[in-house]
This record gives sequence, structure tokens and C-alpha cells, in this order.
Amino acid sequence: MATDMETLRSFALFANLDPAVLERLTRRAVRRRVAAGDAVFRQGETAASFFLLVSGRLKVTQVTEDGQQIVVRVVYPGDLFGFTRALGRPDYPGTSHAVVDADVIGWATRDWDLVVNSNPRLAVNAMQTIGQRLDEAHTRLREMSTQDVERRVAHAVLRLIRNAGTADGDGTRIDFPISRQDIAEMTGTTLHTVSRILSAWEGMGLVRGGRQRLTVIDPEGLRDIARP
Repeated sequence: MATDMETLRSFALFANLDPAVLERLTRRAVRRRVAAGDAVFRQGETAASFFLLVSGRLKVTQVTEDGQQIVVRVVYPGDLFGFTRALGRPDYPGTSHAVVDADVIGWATRDWDLVVNSNPRLAVNAMQTIGQRLDEAHTRLREMSTQDVERRVAHAVLRLIRNAGTADGDGTRIDFPISRQDIAEMTGTTLHTVSRILSAWEGMGLVRGGRQRLTVIDPEGLRDIARP
């Protein structure tokens, strides 16, 4: 699947690039379709490429040394992912699965220097992306260290509807399949605990559940729970 310059230019990361630089990046890019459930890369594999998500949603998971799986992040269109060169490591630290059918653009990892050195603005954009990922990681670590489980779950659901919410009748639905197990892995707790919390919230009229679906009916009510 070919990649055109306008596709790259449509994302903030590549906006305002010199046309010659953008053309070089386009020539080196490989675009591919990833079916829901398939992996773009797996934890521990040699990091041969880094990627940009064009459409769809991805979930990055990591298996810890004691065998526990956690959801590290959700990847949204316009996000870079798999850029291990910037982290100074040769392998992928997690596994990236398509939650729904997705389009990704990939570049060879050896092209990372071209991407960040070819244009100062692009380098700044890339570093801002890395900074945002670190900030998200610090926020989640702080929540798990200082907050009770219900507050952590409320924060996670509010982030999801902020980044991937779509109007659905009387509420805002997370626009990709999301299971209670996913939310448990995002918040460092158990499926049983998340199920108990979401069931209580449904009884209070805060959310509406379904098979891998979650709609927030009363976001202000969730914000009240998330506040100290």
C-alpha cells in the first residue's frame, strides 16, 4: 500500500515540513493494513522499524517478569510508536495489537536519524511526542502509588473518552472495543475489582456497559469520583 505526501502532511508531526524532506520520508515509508487482533510487533523482537498510526486504534501491552500482562498505552491516529531508537534499546519493550482494523506507516529504525535530523521542527515534534508518553507514564505511576482503585479506574475511563469518545445517544462511548480486563490492566488491579466498580457505576447511572463496550452517561459524576 503506497504512502502519499498528503497523508503524512495531514498529521501535526509532519506539518510544515520542507517538501523535499517530506518527499524523502514518503519514499522510505511502507504502509500496511493490520487486521483487528493482529500484532504490528511483539515484545522482545528486534526493533527493525518504527511506526505512525494512520487510522484505527492499537493497544500496547507488556508482560512483566512475573508473567502479569499490563496495558501500557493506547495508540491513536497521528501517534508515533515503536520508536525504540529514541529510548536507546534494540528491541520492542511491548507488544502492539490492532484493536480494530488499522493502517500504519513504518520506517526502518535506521531511518530514525533522518526523521529527526532532517528538520528541526520535526525533531521538536518527535521529542514532544516522547515527552507526552513519559508524562502519561508518570501520571499512571502516581495514580497507582497514591490513589485508591475506584479513583484510578475513573481517571482511566475519563482519559479514554477524552481521546476516543464519540457521541452515542445520551452519553459518550469509547469508540473501540474495550473490555473490563483491559481496564484492569490499565489500572493495575483485577478483573473482579473492575467488574464490581463498573457494575456499581451502572447502578448509579454513571456508565452503560456491554460486550467490550463502555458508554459514559454522567462524566461529571466520574470526575467527582476522580477528584481527591
